[in-house]
Amino acid sequence: MHADELDIDAGLVARLVGGQFPQWADLPVERLASGGTVNAVYRLGNALSVRLPLNEGGGKDPEKEQRWLPELAPALPVTVPTVVATGEPAEGYPWPWSVHRWIEGENPVEGRLDEPELLARDVAEFVKAMRAAGVAGGPPAYRGGPLVSVDAGTRAAIEKLRHCDEDFDADAALTAWEDALAAPPWSGPPRWAHSDLMPSNLLVTDGRLTAVLDFATVGIGDPACDLIPAWNLLPPTARDVFRGAVDVDDATWMRGRGWALAMAVLQLPYYRRTNPVISANARHVIREVLASECSAR
Repeated sequence: MHADELDIDAGLVARLVGGQFPQWADLPVERLASGGTVNAVYRLGNALSVRLPLNEGGGKDPEKEQRWLPELAPALPVTVPTVVATGEPAEGYPWPWSVHRWIEGENPVEGRLDEPELLARDVAEFVKAMRAAGVAGGPPAYRGGPLVSVDAGTRAAIEKLRHCDEDFDADAALTAWEDALAAPPWSGPPRWAHSDLMPSNLLVTDGRLTAVLDFATVGIGDPACDLIPAWNLLPPTARDVFRGAVDVDDATWMRGRGWALAMAVLQLPYYRRTNPVISANARHVIREVLASECSAR
């Protein structure tokens, strides 16, 4: 997926685990299929998983999760990862890596939800709990700043898609983006946000949200970025349920839609040939955002 991505395989993971955590050296190692873009994830036996950053950009993720997850977890209504060990660079692998407790569940897929309206309420409860978390001293959320911070990149991605994707309506995307930029900025105190509520970071069981994964982007700022499931996962009827349950004003909703669009137009050209899960979801988001823009006019 990335030009600077390391070549990671089960053999490397087994050597890292065996060298640093001999109590787990005999456990089988199995690569997990994932739409993730930052980490390679392996199952270790029945009760553990191993996450290894694919490139330098994710190298600080284990430290961040180890620092903040224990403080946030008590405030959240679903299971979140538990870091049970942090590994050191070795065997030619250059960054810290982590071992987590295994969490059962499956990733939801846009267009194939068993209980979309119940799931919408579950996700809303998680978002509200993040906003209300009384944990002091958090780092800046990855997408917690103003939308204008990604304006240049978003416009460049829209123009790239204009010229390389005949199904993409660049003018409509620009209109939707400019409407989002025009929304009043966040004026309240910084709030906690996960910042990356993609379907691949959610786990469901029997259609209900049971866990949220990957807190590498967590921090404080404008909580609008945590509204992205409205467009990357939920159908229109459940989107309305989500909006009512999550309790945000019109400006925050518009900024959330802007974040969903920005992420999608940046992801689509980048992952078009390397990550079918992400690229399919990006196309879904663009369709949903443009359809909701049209209906709002």
